[in-house]
Formats: sequence, C-alpha cells, structure tokens
Amino acid sequence: MPSPARPDGVPTPPGGHALRIELRSASVRPAPPVLPVVEETSAGGLVVSTVDGVHHAAVIARRNRAGRLEWCLPKGHLEGVETPEEAAVREIAEETGIVGQVLRRLGVIDYWFTGDDRRVHKVVHHFLLGAVGGELTVEGDPDGEAEDVEWVAVTDLPGRLAYPNERRLAEAAHVVLTSQA
Repeated sequence: MPSPARPDGVPTPPGGHALRIELRSASVRPAPPVLPVVEETSAGGLVVSTVDGVHHAAVIARRNRAGRLEWCLPKGHLEGVETPEEAAVREIAEETGIVGQVLRRLGVIDYWFTGDDRRVHKVVHHFLLGAVGGELTVEGDPDGEAEDVEWVAVTDLPGRLAYPNERRLAEAAHVVLTSQA
C-alpha cells in the first residue's frame, strides 16, 4: 500500500511523520578557524638516586591549565642546538636542583593539544639519569613552573604521577633499575 500523501502531494514517510525543512530558519554555522600547527620538542625524565637499596626519583609539582597541582617528571624545551640528552640534563637540574648523568633512553611521548591560537604537536624525549650531584630545590627553575620537588620511591611513582604515559615510563624505569641490580 503506498504511503498517504500530504495535502501538498509529498508522500508521508513510514511512521506517518513528514519531513519538513524550512531553509529560512536553518542556522548556518561558520567553519571553525584553521589554527596553525606548531611543532615542539622537549626532553626530561627520571633522575634517580639509590638510598639503602631503594631507587628514588626526583619529581616536580606544577599547575596544570585548570590550576590544579599535579606531580610530573621534570622536562622542558630544547634550546638552540641542544640534543635531547643535553636538554634533559639541563631541564632536570633547573627544575629539581639535581645534576644527572644520562644512563639510557626510556621512551618518547608524542601528543597534541590546542592553545588559544594554535595546535601544538609535542614530542618529549625521556631518559633515565643517575644523580651525580646537587640538592633538591625548585629555586633554579628559571620559568618558575615547578612549585615543589620531592624524592619519591620509583615503586611509588605510578600512584603519584598525574599522567598515564609518565606512569608507564616510571614502570619501565623500575624494570631497568631492578634488572641492573
């Protein structure tokens, strides 16, 4: 049986409710602005000191975009012609006060975020470093991002670090450190 027709001759679809489109009232949304893409490269990682057979890493607390304090691994942008390893040593020393020596590469975290005026593709190289000097402090952080710094047992890092990717790096560091013992 054919669909009954409306008075204007348009067939009514199954279910009996005709589709009605009024072009005059349809709102047209402008296309979102195309934001420029910026590439950023940073480096950092875990600087570790061993006390009584327990590995501890220096971690920092900084404010996220919403203003909450989050514990994370120290890291920052490469400057000039720095290698990721050189930037990791410098950034960790600036943000924690601890001078480290690179032991090995741990991994790379690659992610995107959007600022007010750009999309950022960020690549962060992470290393495992052995502490060779310095004292725990945030006083050397030139941009003042680190609000606090603590030594945390590497086994406790997954419960302390705010970001899942950094927790995975801490677990990888724990595996490396325990396999070297």
